[in-house]
Amino acid sequence: MSDNTRQHRLAAMRACDRILSGVRPVTMRERLADLGAGGDLDGLPDFYGDGPVTALEEKVAGLLGTEAAVFFPTGTMAQQVALRYGADRTGIPAVALHPLGHQEMHERHAYADLSNLRAVRSTSAARNPTAADIALLDEPVGTVVVELPLRDAGFVLPTWDELTETCAAARAFGARIHFDGARIWESTPYLGKTLRQVAALADSTYVSFYKSVDGIAGAALGGTSDLAAFARAWRHRYGGNVFQQWPTALLATAGLDRELPRLPGYVSHARTIATALAGLPGARVHPQPPHTHQFRLFLPFPARALDAAALALAEQEKIWFVGGWRDTEVPGVAMTEVTIAAAALEWTAADVVETGHRFLQKVTGITAR
Repeated sequence: MSDNTRQHRLAAMRACDRILSGVRPVTMRERLADLGAGGDLDGLPDFYGDGPVTALEEKVAGLLGTEAAVFFPTGTMAQQVALRYGADRTGIPAVALHPLGHQEMHERHAYADLSNLRAVRSTSAARNPTAADIALLDEPVGTVVVELPLRDAGFVLPTWDELTETCAAARAFGARIHFDGARIWESTPYLGKTLRQVAALADSTYVSFYKSVDGIAGAALGGTSDLAAFARAWRHRYGGNVFQQWPTALLATAGLDRELPRLPGYVSHARTIATALAGLPGARVHPQPPHTHQFRLFLPFPARALDAAALALAEQEKIWFVGGWRDTEVPGVAMTEVTIAAAALEWTAADVVETGHRFLQKVTGITAR
């Protein structure tokens, strides 16, 4: 997407009175107004990771139930450190990764280029690895990565029993377990367990502060005190020991306080919205019901027409339906990721169906030109 197209879409979305999928874009001034909710603005800022950054690390460790947590400016950096730690402590420079996992899809294979680690495919199925998959690995790995949820398979989660069995199988295989938990916050309703119970299954857990809890950036890596000491040393080597990060830390703290209690409601309402969307002509939802507050929606039209219709609906009726479409490998079928957040809670199933039909009428008109 070009910068002009993105800015056009964001401006249209911001001007809407109602939003089904996503979060209303806010200005930098509006973000600045949120800083006070994350801490005392009359206090001193952090200097190389103390003050509000330390407070955030302690908060995350408490949420996860880990001995410690270390702040990182990016999740990519946090994940590289976690995998490097596994290789260092086990002496095995191989990691079990899913081909649809974040390390393979969105980190430019940094584990290989920066840490000289080698990937072993954990499974080719569009789900996280099972205990049976781990048993089939034909070479040792230092770490088994489980992404909760697996975003590029449709935000899918294992069941609690499947997850515990996978973790047990990995340990029996001699490997560590690392949770790519960028979206672990919203995974607990489906798993039916607390955040601490989920994180207790892993040797390390990475969390993000901007994907679901509305921060502006940043991540944390939770685990043992030994992992934390290793992580701080390697964060410095990777260039992540930034002089001051208090705006990121304060907004992450504010987001955790505000959004964590709301996420179960988003997850519950996503099931209502998904059912309504699945009833539209030609529509398909995956997974159904959704495992989190995010899921995939497929429609039998080109992505270009769907995005144009979403923009037209926004500009003509001040309603943001669903945007960000991309063509799939099936000709004439496009897919998008639907995110149910605070703005969507006012939408009933009937609202979704009514607006969905108007949206599809606009799509049909665009494709007929």
